[in-house]
Amino acid sequence: MEQAVIIVTAALWLWFLGAVVTYRLGKYLLVEGVGVKSAEGFMLALFTAGALLYLLRPRAGRWVLLAVLLLWLTVQFFCHWYYTLFGASPRKLEGYNRCFAGTLRLIPRSDTRLIPDLYHIVLHVLILLDILMLTACALCA
Repeated sequence: MEQAVIIVTAALWLWFLGAVVTYRLGKYLLVEGVGVKSAEGFMLALFTAGALLYLLRPRAGRWVLLAVLLLWLTVQFFCHWYYTLFGASPRKLEGYNRCFAGTLRLIPRSDTRLIPDLYHIVLHVLILLDILMLTACALCA
């Protein structure tokens, strides 16, 4: 199980790196990176520290990494899914859609709800999967 956690954590790290450097799929923009001097850069550093601690000291690192992931999921919920579930103000919706205007989408934009793009959907699934696997690993230990 711990190897599976390492694989998912590594996949999440590589995927999230796209928030710092730009990822494209051919002519399609997956995510536009904003650089290391950003909130995303800070979160990547925090996640990297938690992941490294998990690799070096699995028993203690598991809890640190889990705390980082729970914080990250909470932030992502209030930045994305809250507005998807409960609707967004016209100002919030306009700003979000402008920020992610050129990104690849599975679900078309809405006039009333914030719809995360493909990058964010995959990011959130990976965060949640990492949390569930770490929790299962902790319960089995």
